[in-house]
Amino acid sequence: MITARSLVKHYGDFPALDGVTFDLDDAQILGVIGHNGAGKTTLLKIMAGLISPTSGNLEIDGVDVVRHPLDLKRNLGYLPEESRLYETMTTDAYLSFFGEIYGLSKAAIRERREDLLVSLALEPNGKKIGEFSKGMKRKVAIARSLMHDPGLLIYDEPTSGLDPMTSRSVLEYVKGLREQGKTVIFSAHNLFQVEEACDLVLILRRGKVVASGTIPELRETFGSITYQIFFRVPDPAAFATSVTCTAENGGYLAEARSVEELNRATAALAADGATIERIESHYPTLEEMLLKIGR
Repeated sequence: MITARSLVKHYGDFPALDGVTFDLDDAQILGVIGHNGAGKTTLLKIMAGLISPTSGNLEIDGVDVVRHPLDLKRNLGYLPEESRLYETMTTDAYLSFFGEIYGLSKAAIRERREDLLVSLALEPNGKKIGEFSKGMKRKVAIARSLMHDPGLLIYDEPTSGLDPMTSRSVLEYVKGLREQGKTVIFSAHNLFQVEEACDLVLILRRGKVVASGTIPELRETFGSITYQIFFRVPDPAAFATSVTCTAENGGYLAEARSVEELNRATAALAADGATIERIESHYPTLEEMLLKIGR
């Protein structure tokens, strides 16, 4: 269980965080989103115990992170946006090194390392980390964060700069961690990934929480479902209708914001000679929500 109350972080006179409050249950994925400079990385670093807030309270699994940041690290896996790896080491040596830091036995290190290589589809083949692609390096960094089997994972842009296939692989792996009972917090610019993976989303703007909740709750906050009516007409030059519409790929598009409005619009279009090709439902995306919020 994570409880954050009125977290504030100042860099000089600049408020990077300004009263951030939220709760997160165990075995959930929280997505932290916002425009550049919104405070995402600052929040993640505070939660990882890397920096202290100027004021406010943060408790993770009963640990007061502000007063006892070291107590958190036994159960924490952290992945920064830019992972600095020891590129002259092999993957086996690198993961073993961190296993020793966490106090694991040689047998436990070997078992954990092999399990992670298989689950992340990593085949290092004895190469040094510096010889890997960016996607493979990112997977090694994820494996490192999991060597001591932590219950809490904080990932800053885990798929940043990866090709679509590797990005999908990493996202599926992160989603699978929730099924193992782990709590995951991550920031991402890829908002489609956040919509797909997260149980809860926190939207930051200039250090403040401007919206939070599940995807359905956020959709209700920023506008519920709309219906898009795609249609064609035999003679566009002679076509006239009372329904508001726009040209769309050689045809036309009209929108309705309720089933009743949809029924009225389709009836009016049919009476005006239009042929309705399809009707699609549309919920506001996280990208559209961010555009509404602004910088």
